[in-house]
Amino acid sequence: MPTHQYSESDLSARARIRDAALEQFALHGVTGATMRGIAQAAGVSVGLVQHHFGTKDGLRLACDELVVEVFRRRVLHLAKEGQLADADALGELFDESPLLLRYLARAALDGSSAADEVFDQLADGTQDFLTATWPDRFPAGSDDARDTATVMTAMHSGIALLISQIARRFGQEPEEAIGSARVAMGVVNLYAAMGEFSASATGKDIRSAVENRGADHRSTEPKETP
Repeated sequence: MPTHQYSESDLSARARIRDAALEQFALHGVTGATMRGIAQAAGVSVGLVQHHFGTKDGLRLACDELVVEVFRRRVLHLAKEGQLADADALGELFDESPLLLRYLARAALDGSSAADEVFDQLADGTQDFLTATWPDRFPAGSDDARDTATVMTAMHSGIALLISQIARRFGQEPEEAIGSARVAMGVVNLYAAMGEFSASATGKDIRSAVENRGADHRSTEPKETP
């Protein structure tokens, strides 16, 4: 039975069941997972699963609460260290909890509120980082700060959520790839190239066109009646 860094040092039956549910939900989704399959994976009876969690929905809620709490603690730590915008730091976050990552990836596909809450935590922390680092470019509470943080969070989270595909392209195992310098260097190279491109004549033309399109869209939005 696997153990995980976020679990209690002395795994109780309840914790074993929850870990088994995380794995089963990650593999099959909430709809496809069964109470019997979770009980078998945990090495307990279905009755004991029901005793601790009641129903499959109760199990899902316990898994969601664990995911949100673990990521909340880690996000607060990364924000304190000023590392939320660092793709490598986010990779380390996911590397510490590979089972939670797999669960979160499936939860995102299933439209889980836990996936939404984790994403919002990451995006809010990234927005604070951008504002603190470049206050003139990303003023507090501005659309630019919010939108940039949202897109950056999606990009960096996507690296972790798609680590199996990245590892396949690298010719590595996922556990090796997620902490690989190749991932971090890929992000650095991309940002450097895009910075040069955005400063070029073509990049400036594209920015101008996007800004004009946004202005045109705002001017055609229906006005609220008092």
